[in-house]
Amino acid sequence: MKSTEFNLDFKREERTGLSEAIFCGGKSTKQINAILEAISKAGRSVLLTHLTSDKFQEFSIELKSCIDFDPSSNTGFFSTPYPLLPSKNIAIITAGTSDAAVAAEAARTLTFFGHRYELIQDIGVAGLWRLLDRVDEIEKFPIIIVVAGMDGALPTVIGGLVSGAIIALPTSVGYGAAESGRTALNASLTSCTAGIVVVNIDNGYGAACAAIRMLTAASRSN
Repeated sequence: MKSTEFNLDFKREERTGLSEAIFCGGKSTKQINAILEAISKAGRSVLLTHLTSDKFQEFSIELKSCIDFDPSSNTGFFSTPYPLLPSKNIAIITAGTSDAAVAAEAARTLTFFGHRYELIQDIGVAGLWRLLDRVDEIEKFPIIIVVAGMDGALPTVIGGLVSGAIIALPTSVGYGAAESGRTALNASLTSCTAGIVVVNIDNGYGAACAAIRMLTAASRSN
């Protein structure tokens, strides 16, 4: 659907298996209102990302009532999300509690698209026993999103312990030489564990979409 300011891609799900999401960062409340009005008229649902609490509070009471807003992940479900599938094939693992917000964006994205997940938190390499205690549990999942900032070591370590597909999700957690997540990103990109997939810094939405694409591709081959 076209307007003078936006052009909604209602055919994206047919092409890619994933419907368009609305990135709210940099958009005004007026622009988001207009987009959601067009989506509503089309009878569609949409995932809103980077929707801050301040911006959400600017919406009308009527519009707020149509959005399932989650401040921990800065996401919103406009209208009804996809029905949940029965299987739980994806694990989301965080190195520390400081990575929780990025993990929450990934989790909410999976939920919107109807995918169940297991969240395993605070098992970073600083206390390696925490990870080793749960390796058998982690091994059960075919797809594992590993969320880590600082030195970004956790995806490499998990990739060397289990056989599932690893999606490294570096976060901007850290200080100094962590360089707002660039060190974690580079660590994932240069990992000596073969076959790790890497998404951009703090891109929980992208990591979840990568996991969904993997599941979709696997189902087509069966």
